[in-house]
Amino acid sequence: MNASSVQGRLGYLDWLRGVTVLVMIEAHCFDAWTRPDEKARVAYGWLMVLGGMAAPGFLFMAGIAVALGVAAHMRRGRSSVEAARLVERRGWQIFVFAFVFRLQSYTLGGFSNAAGMLKVDILNIMGPAIVAAACVWRVPGNRLRRAVVLACGAVLVAVATPAIRDAGWLSAWPDPLEWYFSPDPGRGTFTVFPWAAFVLAGAVAGLALDGGRRWTPWRLHAAVAVVGVALVASSYWASGRPPLFPTARFWTTSPAFFALRVGVLVVSVALAWLWSVRPWPLVTAARPLEVLGVGSLFVYWVHVELAYGGATLPLRRQLTLEQAAVAWMAFTAGMYLLLLGWNRLGPVRARFRESFLNPLLSKA
Repeated sequence: MNASSVQGRLGYLDWLRGVTVLVMIEAHCFDAWTRPDEKARVAYGWLMVLGGMAAPGFLFMAGIAVALGVAAHMRRGRSSVEAARLVERRGWQIFVFAFVFRLQSYTLGGFSNAAGMLKVDILNIMGPAIVAAACVWRVPGNRLRRAVVLACGAVLVAVATPAIRDAGWLSAWPDPLEWYFSPDPGRGTFTVFPWAAFVLAGAVAGLALDGGRRWTPWRLHAAVAVVGVALVASSYWASGRPPLFPTARFWTTSPAFFALRVGVLVVSVALAWLWSVRPWPLVTAARPLEVLGVGSLFVYWVHVELAYGGATLPLRRQLTLEQAAVAWMAFTAGMYLLLLGWNRLGPVRARFRESFLNPLLSKA
């Protein structure tokens, strides 16, 4: 696999997104199917720590896609405002998809939990965050200025998270709106603060990757790795100091934990590129991961219902950790085959978009 094995895309980013898909499926399968007594094992705790990187990874790479997408549109001759509008449109589509996904869950669940349609999940945060990041290109400026604005936005969102999460005045808001800023216990973990910051941070990384086209790839990704390691080291150091925000909780609202995860993600970008240029001749070995990466939205959409829905009810909280590992691998293989079938329907889906969806969205 070379670094751009899919035309018009950076193949190593698709590969990295594919790895994130594996981690996402792992987290949901082990959570849904492992017996309660098995969840007390140390190995399960580490699996959940690993699984916890899936959501930041998807949001971060959505931010990278914002910067690379706007840059691609501008290279085709569009203005920065026109390019931003096209990317913003994708963000609003994802936001709409969030409600369609919840409607699907409500329907397949036997119409038993209407309030669940308003649950805030990753797509509810990703869509508006993409729109916010793309809006930066509406303001005149160069790449450095946009990177500074996006980085400051990410820092402000992360730093404000402890105060926003514990703000008493949020309780006066309608619950569905409050859930976007303060999670409802037992119903979800995704909120604008701090999750939207991962998209903004990813957009900074995307600007660096696009701007680094004038550098040699080795120099560019070495610089990316250095920045990532610096973030990890500084956040680790900060985690051992007295907290600046007394209400911050390390695993949920701490700015240090946010910086730690961003640092790991930045390093993973450099490592993914390094893997893509490896000298040994496994040129097709990573292709399935690229396919999973390109089809990550489809896999997310389908696998959640399968992992937690009635189709796998006999497995629910019934497996040992080892049995859950086997089930996860088999389930992942099944999702890959299902994605291949979905991809074969590409021409049919394209005609549907051209005849129905695109006219509808243009009117909107």
